[in-house]
Amino acid sequence: MADRSDSESRKLLGRLRETMAAEGAGQERLDKITHLIADSMGTEVCSIYLFRDPETLELCATEGLHHDAVHQTRLRMGEGLVGRVARTSEVINTADAPAEKGFRFMPETGEESFSSFCGIPIQRLGEKLGVLVVQSRDSRDFSADEVYALEVVAMVLAEMTELGAFVGEGAALSPLHQQSVMIRGLSAQEGAAEGQVWLHEPRVVVTNPIADDPEAETRRLHDAIETLRVGVDRMLDGARGNKDHLEVLEAYRMFANSKGWMRRMEQDIAQGLSAEAAVEKEQSTARARMGQVQDAYLRDRLHDLDDLSNRLLRILTGQGTETGAEMPDKPILVARNIGPGELLEYDRKLRGIVLEEGSVGSHAAIVARALAIPLVIHAKNITTAALNGDPIMVDGDAGVAHLRPDESIVAAFRDKIAMQAQAQERYTSIRDKPAQSLDGRVISLQMNAGLMADLPSLEGSGADGVGLFRTELQFLIRNQMPKRTELAQLYARVMDAAKEKKVIFRTLDIGSDKVLPYMTAEDEPNPALGWRAIRVALDRPGVMRMQLQALLRAAKGRPLSVMFPFVAQYDEYTAARAEMDKAIARERILGHPLPESLEIGAMLETPSLAFAPQRFFEEVDFLSIGGNDLKQFFFAADRENERVRRRYDTLNVSFLSFLEGIVNRCNRTKTPLSFCGEDAGRPIEALCLAAMGMRTLSMRPASIGPVKSLIRRSNLEEVHKVIVESRERGDQSVRPAVMDYLRGVT
Repeated sequence: MADRSDSESRKLLGRLRETMAAEGAGQERLDKITHLIADSMGTEVCSIYLFRDPETLELCATEGLHHDAVHQTRLRMGEGLVGRVARTSEVINTADAPAEKGFRFMPETGEESFSSFCGIPIQRLGEKLGVLVVQSRDSRDFSADEVYALEVVAMVLAEMTELGAFVGEGAALSPLHQQSVMIRGLSAQEGAAEGQVWLHEPRVVVTNPIADDPEAETRRLHDAIETLRVGVDRMLDGARGNKDHLEVLEAYRMFANSKGWMRRMEQDIAQGLSAEAAVEKEQSTARARMGQVQDAYLRDRLHDLDDLSNRLLRILTGQGTETGAEMPDKPILVARNIGPGELLEYDRKLRGIVLEEGSVGSHAAIVARALAIPLVIHAKNITTAALNGDPIMVDGDAGVAHLRPDESIVAAFRDKIAMQAQAQERYTSIRDKPAQSLDGRVISLQMNAGLMADLPSLEGSGADGVGLFRTELQFLIRNQMPKRTELAQLYARVMDAAKEKKVIFRTLDIGSDKVLPYMTAEDEPNPALGWRAIRVALDRPGVMRMQLQALLRAAKGRPLSVMFPFVAQYDEYTAARAEMDKAIARERILGHPLPESLEIGAMLETPSLAFAPQRFFEEVDFLSIGGNDLKQFFFAADRENERVRRRYDTLNVSFLSFLEGIVNRCNRTKTPLSFCGEDAGRPIEALCLAAMGMRTLSMRPASIGPVKSLIRRSNLEEVHKVIVESRERGDQSVRPAVMDYLRGVT
């Protein structure tokens, strides 16, 4: 096909379109397509292999191989040349197939007489669908033009699959978006939810992959690109002063003006694709490369191109984000990623969230915890597999989403939800009782919060108070710095809602993974260890002073508790406390009422603070161990890195011994101490922390019931003995010993 004109390619696509439009079963269409391609390419063989499941390819149609092998020959991902094409998403073009690495001879197909082989991946927006293969007896490499023509055909096959062209009686494929799919991701917020899919950005469906008039399609593409460029330029003008936004939009502009990107799409159109299909072909190529690129910068650029392609497709198709679809009664939000402001716009309507990207410490995860809804992240291809309204079940405990689940999964999942509901009913019966162990120790259980919407949970959960109110959420969800009066009103409402119960306000904890949209981000090699939290506040004290004044005014004479985040050494605490003294002096001069009592504490999130001078422990009014950060620094294991964060157990004897040392120092100076973080809300971990001497634990509201229930059924002195014995035996973790003990007594 090297010396054939573009019109020949368009003729083939035209014949494919006629085949797609003609009546007939899916298998009949597939058979016709393999014949058309073999005839057009001048080859003896054309075969189409499609995925039966995520790991298995099946020969679904062929021209030239034995027809008895159709639906009988199967290959695993990576097996043989066909499997290699599927695994790598790369073309294999060889004149001597048997000599290629990984070649697998399949005698039932009768392919022994064919020497040359060209395999093309069939994929759509990162989703692997199958492999298109042509073979011939002649020992020859297929030309670049021939390979390119096959890539265009593979793109059309992918779109035809999406449109259901191969579905029907005797079809080779089950209908897309009707199959039950289980998508494994990672848990970012526990819980279980059942509902219907609500796509944050509805997918663009290309209904016309083939076009007859390349000149008209090229004009449509040019017009859409110009509209895109104008839109990007307008966004650039509105983003002046925001370094992060400018960098992304500059990348957008670079791609929007890329001659190479435009040339490839024009070439696709010349081969017979519509403008939309040409854009999506290049987008699919970028998506396929994303999973193979290790370099973070290149991955980000491929994401930029992917996002820009979506914008271009919406311009071409007119399919905007407002589709007219009504949000279902029990919406489960499905998206590639989402910002905290966008997430909060949904208010408390959402039952759960499933993201293709995200991280356990992302803004979305923080808000999901505040809203107490299950969140699954890294759910690969969920936005491609799901349609608005699809039934979906989200298991935040296991990090799994069941899309269009079958009856057996629905029954098992509903049983799980019912068991959780029954457990919550049991916890309601002890809501107003203390978390008192069998040996008489009382543990104060407090809740974490960050939104006004959290506060109704304070009374219902049985929490003794708010051990951590994250003030940064009010900064993260806005496009500009909030005013002091706004913050004072918010903090006053929080204290009003808490009634007589204590609320500990943590001052602004930004930096690392929490970057304010209106502040210039620092380019740091390791943000978690960089300029963040109290370090930012002390270097740029204006915001801290404004926030401290807002807190003092919100108290309106009531008791106030404030703590500073990420304090690594004594002088940082004294400097922050001095800022509070200045704020108090100013409020006194202005004649504003001062708090009846004022407690100033610090979060112990770095190992260094555990070894601070004695004077620090004597001066600080209270300490709260920030377990999430402390654990990652103690084990040198980034909690955003799934390869390492799960390797280290909170109940590791080294970590527990370290915590015990902090407890002992605080006991000597009579410094109130609490433990705040995800582990405080896990019953086994909470029990061990209490046994090691922690008298206050702060967690999400839904965890208070389970933690209280276990503490009330346990003897903390006995649990402490189990921990000590495990440590003396040289165990790495006390978890097995504690679990054995609990099985024997509960």
